[in-house]
Amino acid sequence: MVIAVIADIVGSRRLEDRADAQRVLDEAIARVERDRPLATRPLTPTVGDEQQGTYPGLGAALTSLLMLQLALPDGIGFRFGVGIGEIRPIESASGPLTDGPGWWAARKAIDTVHARERGSAPNARTWIVGAPGQDEVMDSTVATANAYLLLRDELVGSMSERERRLAYGRVIGTSQQELADREGITQPAVSKALRRSGAVAILQGLAELTGDAA
Repeated sequence: MVIAVIADIVGSRRLEDRADAQRVLDEAIARVERDRPLATRPLTPTVGDEQQGTYPGLGAALTSLLMLQLALPDGIGFRFGVGIGEIRPIESASGPLTDGPGWWAARKAIDTVHARERGSAPNARTWIVGAPGQDEVMDSTVATANAYLLLRDELVGSMSERERRLAYGRVIGTSQQELADREGITQPAVSKALRRSGAVAILQGLAELTGDAA
């Protein structure tokens, strides 16, 4: 049982420079993995605007995907479909592949993100689907996590680039004073920005879900 993630680029057909956007995405993924290496296989381009990766657990995936959202500049973003389930290796003429319920669940999850984004939650970016056969405890965990993700995506979608930088810094344990020095502002201004943007609530919610004092 692993966490499979399918990511696609928001508004990829509207990007003026698709190649430059991919460079920005690649650099952000690499930065997240340097700062907190949580993925068993970091997000990697597959075809078109899609990327795929795997994580050892839901907490690792939710933390890493939040960091990626925070690391990206205005105008470039990902949607994430998160699938919980078995992944099976498959041999092919072009090399080893993986398939199985985890990937099927991730595909269903990203389809749900698209539907919610077109409906009443335009800032929706992340959704989790569990493959069939999970126990009731896991189903309850997924439902709770999805409720958190709806609110998290709404808050992140409303943040300025500076607010995202500050939130990212707190995820990786950078002190408020160091963040203030980097931004050329005061520590109380950092604290105020973190509270006002909802970053404090996002990180506290993540800690409750994962047991990680991120």
